[in-house]
Amino acid sequence: MPQNRQATAVVGAAGVVAGYVLGRAANTFQTRKMLGSNYKWMSKEERRVAQSLISHGQQHVFKAWPKRGVNDDAKRRLLTVAASYLQGAGSGLEDARLSVLVPPTPTKQPKELVTHNDTRTDDYYWLRDDARKDPAVLSYLKEENAYTAAAMADTQQLQDALYTEMRARIQEEDTSVATRYQGFYYYTRTEEGQQYAVHCRRAVAPGAGALAESDEPGQQQPEEVLLDENRRKEEGKHSFYMVGCCETSPNQQLLAWTEDTVGGEKYTLHVKDLATGKELMTPILNTSGDLHFAFLQPYCLSHAFVRPLHDLATGKELMTPIPDTSGDVVWANDNATLFYVVKDHLDRPYKVLRHKVGSASAEDPVVYDEKDESFYVGIGRSHSEQLLYIHIGSTVTSETLFMPVDTPEGTFKVVLPRIQDVEYSISHHPGSSSSSSQGWFLITIRDPALPNSELRVAPVEDPMQQTVIQPHSADVKIEAAGIGARWLVVRQRARAQQSVVLHALPQGGAMPQQLGDGQVVQFEEAAYALSGGLTGDFDSEVLRLRYSSLTTPPSVYDQHMATGKRALKKVQPILGGFNKEDYTTQRLWAKAPDGTEVPISLAFRKDLARLDGTDPLLLHGYGSYEHPYDPSFSRDQLSLLDRGWTVAIAHIRGGGDMGRMWYEDGKYLKKRNTFTDFIACAEHLIQERYTSASRLSIEGRSAGGLLMGAVTNMRPDLFNSVLMGVPFVDVLTTMLDETIPLTTIEWEEWGNPQQPDFYEYMKSYSPVDNVKAQDYPHILVTAGLHDPRVGYWEPAKLVAKLRQLKTDKNLLLLKCELGAGHFSVTGRFERLKETAFEYAFLLKTAGMLAVQPTAGSTKAAAAAS
Repeated sequence: MPQNRQATAVVGAAGVVAGYVLGRAANTFQTRKMLGSNYKWMSKEERRVAQSLISHGQQHVFKAWPKRGVNDDAKRRLLTVAASYLQGAGSGLEDARLSVLVPPTPTKQPKELVTHNDTRTDDYYWLRDDARKDPAVLSYLKEENAYTAAAMADTQQLQDALYTEMRARIQEEDTSVATRYQGFYYYTRTEEGQQYAVHCRRAVAPGAGALAESDEPGQQQPEEVLLDENRRKEEGKHSFYMVGCCETSPNQQLLAWTEDTVGGEKYTLHVKDLATGKELMTPILNTSGDLHFAFLQPYCLSHAFVRPLHDLATGKELMTPIPDTSGDVVWANDNATLFYVVKDHLDRPYKVLRHKVGSASAEDPVVYDEKDESFYVGIGRSHSEQLLYIHIGSTVTSETLFMPVDTPEGTFKVVLPRIQDVEYSISHHPGSSSSSSQGWFLITIRDPALPNSELRVAPVEDPMQQTVIQPHSADVKIEAAGIGARWLVVRQRARAQQSVVLHALPQGGAMPQQLGDGQVVQFEEAAYALSGGLTGDFDSEVLRLRYSSLTTPPSVYDQHMATGKRALKKVQPILGGFNKEDYTTQRLWAKAPDGTEVPISLAFRKDLARLDGTDPLLLHGYGSYEHPYDPSFSRDQLSLLDRGWTVAIAHIRGGGDMGRMWYEDGKYLKKRNTFTDFIACAEHLIQERYTSASRLSIEGRSAGGLLMGAVTNMRPDLFNSVLMGVPFVDVLTTMLDETIPLTTIEWEEWGNPQQPDFYEYMKSYSPVDNVKAQDYPHILVTAGLHDPRVGYWEPAKLVAKLRQLKTDKNLLLLKCELGAGHFSVTGRFERLKETAFEYAFLLKTAGMLAVQPTAGSTKAAAAAS
């Protein structure tokens, strides 16, 4: 061998040896680092097993191992199982891994709670910290988060895959359907790679005709960007960002918007000059997030705000900021007077004040002051743009005051006097232009004798002089009604199905005396979600419909009410080969213990569902506040459907799915119907072989989290896994504490436990009070540190008590977002990560970590061609 070649070979051999040695050294270093103090007690063989696991990509096995001396026997058992696993002959590696982890165990600090001579001991009352700053509390929540992350470590690859597939379905560059109003088309759009909306408008082209169903903004007029949420978040370096409202002023020159950068639903108000982009005011902190100008139809998520204005010619500030408002503001027609609402010490909007631009806010007279702490106050304006309203309401009672927008210093008058358990809402029509009257009211009214509401009309001058134009029906619930210049639109519900009914008004704007059958708008699917209402100015003849189902993506239609012509304006794009024909939706009826039929909506993929009792199924539920859980489309749930899951919704009592009595039969001393209805739906799905108890998962948020807690205590054997999102689970303690915001007004939903009968009844189902020594399903509980609706301590206390008492080895995880509130994180992509985490939990507990999604038929057909 030539000398140079021999030298080269020696060097090469040395390199191989050195690489091997260095590789072993690197692996050994990595193993020592990952195992920490545990490395020292291991035998050489145990170290080799650990090193092999790490080299095979199983690093998660050692994530969050407790220090040496803690669970060492469990660690050794894990290494024994791992040795068999590496030889292809073992199972149970994940169970052995989980047995090593040590869940947090918060200290017990017993506090006795005595009511009606009954004593309850709350070991974890100390977890409540209204300031959200207690080091011990924050430390415990962080420990729970760390334990949850460690327990879910084997799902990280799946979470990444779920996130990728869910994001791949999104058309990232997209635009909403525009709303034409006051000479502009308003819309939002999203940009590729960006998480937040961009608020825009385009001017209506000169000479454009009346609004038609085929209207589109077009590209002739330049786009004007009103607010870029992405830029605001980036400039402020906020980890949380949410816009509550975005609205232009009556003269179209100013933009006011509100933003929450914490998650506590307290918003900061900003105003800028749209011509220059310059902000005109020092922000007003801690508003509710609503924004509304009295002289402009709202272009926002809700409505109204207090703000200082500037003279655009001189730049002089015309008013100083007004702090501590609820967020409701309306303008009078003089463009100089506004009305706003302030909150009391419990964050209850209770007082309306009038402000004259240019005057000191300390001099603002009180227009209305609500003394009853069970009532909230709001303000608004009519769609006719002729009246200002003050709305006062509790859970079951309401009252409305009105005043012409042209008389800002006038007196608000009562439409109908307040009567307990009577609710009404009004719409205003100015009547005939040739008449000197103030027009007429459309009144939607509910009382105990008219639970599903009826429609009445009355002259503005004498609202008590009423004519019934659509009488009450025991079978049909009137959900809402509104009027334009020539049309009256009613949204109604029967047998858990929605419809929209159109009625032409008499010529000239005269008050109708009776409604006929009208034009009924409905769809053919077995179960769907439908909403509709007038769009555009008061004289618009265009109806906007929003439709979806469990298998049909959200679709927006505009229908010309006079001609009946309908235009499909937009269908939410679903990328990645989605074909709605791959799926089917059904409506089932379960029988509750008292014989009541309870509707269930469900969907599954036709080519994957076996319908033999072995399919995994996710059952959703809510059942409170008369809120209907309508079967609408979820783009993200395709990740479950395409893995063979069925998704279902239990339309249980306490919600509004079947009319007012459906709600009444699931509240107060009938609340347990909500829970037994849900259990009946679960049993029906099992009996009909859509799933089995070992394959059934359930999910509910907020009051739906109460449902999850209650049914899990009552029938833990019926479910495999449970998702409780920001759950209201410490019902009795919260409803006894009047210092917690919302408590007093919530008495009309749950009952007042200061009364013995309500106390005993609520104690019988309050989840925290009914945890006991029994086996429970796998449970994932989420919370938000800054949640103003459900205190983070409620889910934290539930988890602590479950850890103390439950007798099984199933997963029990708490995930608390430390920088968010009731609605978790913001950003459309960040939210996907939360969903991916929850779906990974469902798949993990169903033993489906390795199951891949089946491609949609559209994508499969494209691949085949």
